[in-house]
Amino acid sequence: MLPPPANALGGRRRTPFRVPAPMTSPIRFRDESGTALVEFAFVLPMLLVLVLGIADFGRAFNYWIDSTHLANVAARYAAVNKNPGAAGSLTLQRYMELQASTKELRNGSSQQTPVDVCVSFPAGTSNVGDPVKVEVKSTWSWLHYLVGRTHITSTTLKGSATMRLEANRTNYSAGCA
Repeated sequence: MLPPPANALGGRRRTPFRVPAPMTSPIRFRDESGTALVEFAFVLPMLLVLVLGIADFGRAFNYWIDSTHLANVAARYAAVNKNPGAAGSLTLQRYMELQASTKELRNGSSQQTPVDVCVSFPAGTSNVGDPVKVEVKSTWSWLHYLVGRTHITSTTLKGSATMRLEANRTNYSAGCA
């Protein structure tokens, strides 16, 4: 490969540079400072709804798990004919409502209704060996701080458990609290 030809001064020949085309728009339109701030302002509301939605879903999922646990414990008490609240003149259903793990589940809030515990006998009888079913229900309002308090977007969180009666029922009755 041959070296590029030398110019009259003995140096390498330089190629002429291009002259940029004249600008057709004023410089102020080409300045991009502040663009990121405007883009962030557009994305921020969607990002906040996503983060708050994830947190809201986590809380609702936790309350559903708590409802299922309460139903399981209440069904076990019903299966063995035990009412731990009898000493305080409480029904089994009311006693289990008071055992909810958080104040929101026990008393309700703007986003959550208090739990409602219902005991039933699907077979129609309450003899030893028959099933006893316990349902724990509450209503959850999704993103209530964004949607308002209209409960338009609400879901019933329901936990249930069914067990066989091991003893005749004498310490509690069927129904809701």
